[in-house]
Amino acid sequence: MRKFNCWWLSLCLLPACRQISHYDTIIRHGLIYDGAGDPAYKGDIAIQKDTIAFIGDLSGAQATRDIDAKGMAVSPGFIDMQSQSMVSLLQDGRSMGAIRQGVTLEIFGEGSSEGPYTDTLKNMEQREEGDIKYPVAWTTLKDYLQYLQKKGVSTNVASFVGAATVRENLLGFANKDPDSAQLEKMKTLVRHAMEDGALGIGSALIYAPGSYAKTPELIELCKVAAPYGGVYISHVRSEGNQLLQAADELIRISKQAGIPAVFYHLKAAGKSNWNKMDPLIVKIDSARHAGLNISACMYTYTAGATGFDASMPTDVQEGGLDKWIERLKNPAIRKKVIAEMDTPSGTWENLYLGAGPDNIICTGFKQDSLKYLTGKRLTEIAKMRHTSPEETVIDLVIRDHSRVEVIYFLMSEENVQKEVRLPYMTFGSDEASMAPEGVFLKSSCHPRAYGNFARLLGTYVRDEKLLSLEEAIHKLTGMPAGLLHLKKRGELRAGNYADIVVFDPATVRANSTYEKPHQLATGVKNVFVNGTEVLRDGQHTGATPGRVVYGQGYKGDQ
Repeated sequence: MRKFNCWWLSLCLLPACRQISHYDTIIRHGLIYDGAGDPAYKGDIAIQKDTIAFIGDLSGAQATRDIDAKGMAVSPGFIDMQSQSMVSLLQDGRSMGAIRQGVTLEIFGEGSSEGPYTDTLKNMEQREEGDIKYPVAWTTLKDYLQYLQKKGVSTNVASFVGAATVRENLLGFANKDPDSAQLEKMKTLVRHAMEDGALGIGSALIYAPGSYAKTPELIELCKVAAPYGGVYISHVRSEGNQLLQAADELIRISKQAGIPAVFYHLKAAGKSNWNKMDPLIVKIDSARHAGLNISACMYTYTAGATGFDASMPTDVQEGGLDKWIERLKNPAIRKKVIAEMDTPSGTWENLYLGAGPDNIICTGFKQDSLKYLTGKRLTEIAKMRHTSPEETVIDLVIRDHSRVEVIYFLMSEENVQKEVRLPYMTFGSDEASMAPEGVFLKSSCHPRAYGNFARLLGTYVRDEKLLSLEEAIHKLTGMPAGLLHLKKRGELRAGNYADIVVFDPATVRANSTYEKPHQLATGVKNVFVNGTEVLRDGQHTGATPGRVVYGQGYKGDQ
């Protein structure tokens, strides 16, 4: 009788865990890559509301929407570990550049974050807006993320809290250490941010005022984030002349704060530093073997993109943009800065010297009167203006009243390929997601905005065969989701949220270039975010089902 009861119970449970007669969507006949790195297999996936309802043989089931994925790869949605879409999504919530590559979650917070803000910081952001104009209608980081969700975004969004932003709340843009009372208030801000759903602490230590923070300050902030499941991400203090020392700092922070750490956009910048990649990898491997949770993310290009603030010493930038420009107008300071720009340094990150003026492209100006220079190399602009490249950099910052957005060619292709293969490597665009239309065409951008993930799958997986497709998808999905403790995301499992990508491994391709960056990727056919089809047959549906993805320490209602 007992055996009969067990047998009867199993029959009763089987239909409940197997399938129902009708689903919202069924993706049929695809080659399923689960995100865990397991071998791909053929099967069907059923979506009901926002959830993956069943994976297996669904030949007997019906759906409102049927998708034939024969010959296609079906995978979890990709996670952009380093998105810079904080402002672009305020302009256009479709996140076209990301969605067309299969990205379904964008992670913010490198160094600075959209909160917590004081009134002074809110006013400063408002004053320094570029082509995109928007009200700063939030104060906390949680407020900002929920503002995006309410406004409508196609991708899911999440964020770290910026160490520089926390510092600015108490110290403004001053180059000084916090006293004990200020440090305690900074730690309280971090605690509140973690309970509001921040993923951890983000630092960017080549930029003022983040560069003013010393290691003990960062350790103290990370000690607050760690018990909430937080992670420390860092644009380390040097990716060039002091790369190995900067790696030591990140490893020290991870060890002393008891927190996982991620090297943001891992690289060896500047030709004279390319030989440091191998010892850097040895250093990371050693830390990992010692039990530390150290990993990295990268973009799949040999050029970086930032501003001309990375071409000048950070002490001249103390006090913020207005003070920086005021100093540059002083002839004596100007002369000193030019000399420093031409001198190798171990105390600040000199991307001007690392790239060289002929390997710097200007991509973004605030002032309409300077936009005709967009896309030109610094040497060309200097020749047009009959000034030296160093003087041109300073003049452009003053005239544009901004840091000016630029591309620096800094890395070697050989090192990029080494990084792609690292077992602990994830991927981040380090760019905004935009569309090739409207206000976005007022400036240029780095091609990674439209191509970072498609380039990985097309160039490095299919063409160069540096990784298997299973491994690459794991690095884009399950690995970052696990690292960030994201619930029900990153893998194709029944019960997980239906963030799903259908793409053609044979044709997926990045079409953006340095000369013509505003070109959408191709080869991704369908994208679902929380069960809603955002990309259908390669065309954006206009749907905005994206949600805030909260960190492990979140105390609010979901």
